Amino acid sequence: MPFQWLEMRIAEERDRRRREAEIHARLAPAMEELHRLLAGCLDAYNREFGVAAATIAADARGFTIRVEEPPGEVRVDAVQDLPGFHVRRGETVLPVEIGLLPGAKLFYRDQQADQYLTMDELTRKILDRVLFPKLRE
Repeated sequence: MPFQWLEMRIAEERDRRRREAEIHARLAPAMEELHRLLAGCLDAYNREFGVAAATIAADARGFTIRVEEPPGEVRVDAVQDLPGFHVRRGETVLPVEIGLLPGAKLFYRDQQADQYLTMDELTRKILDRVLFPKLRE
């Protein structure tokens, strides 16, 4: 006869594993959505500063954004262990965790600042310093 505490802990672990599997299943679609949104931002940037002023190129792990003038680059990679992604600009790495909210919506959290991010804040954290390095935050 199992103890009540053991049954409760088994149920908690089963729920945790289910949530973790759901989050991992949502990582690829979250990366695709982020890629699409950032590509839209780069389209607006390119309309203003030239057709090839900024580019985005995807590969199996994530995508790279390159800016011609002034030269700059930012890399976004999916990270299963997080789960989420790393935003790399030079030696600086910003870990962004994803998780599920009620209604199967995603949340984004800056792990370093322990702060939840809106999509507006997330796209700014990724693009602002590479597109506008000479402007203050």
